[in-house]
Amino acid sequence: MTSSRTILQNLPAAPVNVIDEAGQPRMGRYAGQTGAIDWATLVAPFARGSLWRRFHHKRWQYVALSTPQLFCGIAIVDVGWTNTAFAYVFDRLQGKQIAGFSQDGIPGLSAQVSDQPGGASRFSCGGNRIVYQPPGNTQGGRYLLSLQSRQFSIEAEFDDSDAAPPLLAVGPIVNGSVHATQKSPGMPLSGEVRVGAQRFDLQDGVASVDYSNGLLARNTEWRWASAHGLEIGFNLQAGYFGQQENVLWLDGRLHALGNVLFEYDPAAPLAPWHIHTDDGLLDLQFMPEGARRENKNLLIAATRYIQPIGSFSGWVKPERNAAPRPVEHLVGVTEEHFSRW
Repeated sequence: MTSSRTILQNLPAAPVNVIDEAGQPRMGRYAGQTGAIDWATLVAPFARGSLWRRFHHKRWQYVALSTPQLFCGIAIVDVGWTNTAFAYVFDRLQGKQIAGFSQDGIPGLSAQVSDQPGGASRFSCGGNRIVYQPPGNTQGGRYLLSLQSRQFSIEAEFDDSDAAPPLLAVGPIVNGSVHATQKSPGMPLSGEVRVGAQRFDLQDGVASVDYSNGLLARNTEWRWASAHGLEIGFNLQAGYFGQQENVLWLDGRLHALGNVLFEYDPAAPLAPWHIHTDDGLLDLQFMPEGARRENKNLLIAATRYIQPIGSFSGWVKPERNAAPRPVEHLVGVTEEHFSRW
């Protein structure tokens, strides 16, 4: 599975299967898309019984849509024993969320998150419906996202035909087993968002997608940052997955980054953040414009979550000796997240 796009990066091409013939996970960072993921084929020391996998297998599909006025976040989450979904529309001009929902589903019925990063995902419950349809397990094609709820609707299309290769990261999980994630670069966006009688055009916006599939620990936490244009984008995480998913997309190439440091005040998450990597390849200031928050306690499970929306400015470099590339007001999010699941 190669194309002209997978050559333009400093990471090896993604394997078709994240588990090798001996039943071991292919740990590392890769460029390109992988196939279906079946953790049941793991052997020691990563193998787990079917009951343990049922309660620790977590999958989610997240989509971000951004324009100069709007930022939309959409997620479908299957935590094994139940499922949930959320979506929101943030108006950057007003500095606030103008529509959204968070809906717990019916276990085994409401949500479908594919075992294949290139597969479709769906959610339908409580009057909220999301259909996410990627082009399939081939490089290049059109993505479709359709969302219908009482408050708002989204009809979006985006295309990765001319995009840089996606990231595939595979790594071990402390107190869990193994995890894999597939992150896209920025892709050209079109479509519309309707909130009541208001219509917002997504034309000339940017979309990105984030698929994750792993056998995680009962308690999982992270800090995350993600922002994308068509020429520059990045994904950064500190927490349960180490530096595995820290990458920079720059001018069609995918570059690995080191550990990331998030310097911010947890008591004042809407104050500026300073985010930088220990390899000297990224140094950014994040200016929040507002945030989505959620705090759920379901007795056997809990989630504490804040996702500030705003813009990043600073510089990035593809390698240490390269000249810094300015980043100016790149739209994206940061996140502080804890889950007991």
